[in-house]
Amino acid sequence: MTEKQLDRLAKLPKAWIAKKQEVAEDLFLIWLRPEVPFTFKPGQYITIGTVGIERPYSIASAPHESMVELFIEHVLPEHGGKLTPLLWAQHVGESVSMRPRAKGIFVFQPQYHNHVLVGTVTGVAPFVSMVRNAIHEKMRGHHFFVMEGASHQDEFVYDAELERLSENYPEMITFIPTVSRPQAERNMGWNGATGRVNTLVEDYLAKWSLPKEDTLIYLCGNPGMIEDVTEKLKAKDWHVDSERFWKEDE
Repeated sequence: MTEKQLDRLAKLPKAWIAKKQEVAEDLFLIWLRPEVPFTFKPGQYITIGTVGIERPYSIASAPHESMVELFIEHVLPEHGGKLTPLLWAQHVGESVSMRPRAKGIFVFQPQYHNHVLVGTVTGVAPFVSMVRNAIHEKMRGHHFFVMEGASHQDEFVYDAELERLSENYPEMITFIPTVSRPQAERNMGWNGATGRVNTLVEDYLAKWSLPKEDTLIYLCGNPGMIEDVTEKLKAKDWHVDSERFWKEDE
């Protein structure tokens, strides 16, 4: 990176780490307080960085919340991680650089009334934002079917929240978590759905009897999952949207 580029990054607004929580061996939550007003639509992403390294992260918080909440996977340097090891090591009170405007067109589409939100691990973040916002706005006539896939049950960081919301608002929220390694020790006691989430989507679409013309399938997370579901469903004339900024190099 050139000196000019570094100087430009140094002049970006900052966001202060207000809270941080490790939630699994390689997953953590971070809450930021931007120093400048920051607005976004549910589903959009924020770009943050430190020492000249920047990456985009989907926002898990809803627009009405006072802090920007992010759900991040810690990718080790030996596996290509660049920014996340630095964020993992930071503490409350420290700061990161922040692009002042949210970006992304992977947002809630109100013209549809059935929203099937399919994510893997941290890919659930934009869906949490959409669901929280829908509850806050007291939306009527929309149903959110959240399908989240992970290898292990401790990677379902928002499961308690989504389960509670599905119980409190059954006409609005349905939550289906599934583990792909049900025999793993970390999944001991699991009694929910099993299998990779991309292999289950069509079965649940049939179970829910959703009309294609009034249903949008949103995909976020593992690129392989996105490609597989997109190929299968578009061939059958389903409406599909996906988050495309995903980077393996974190």
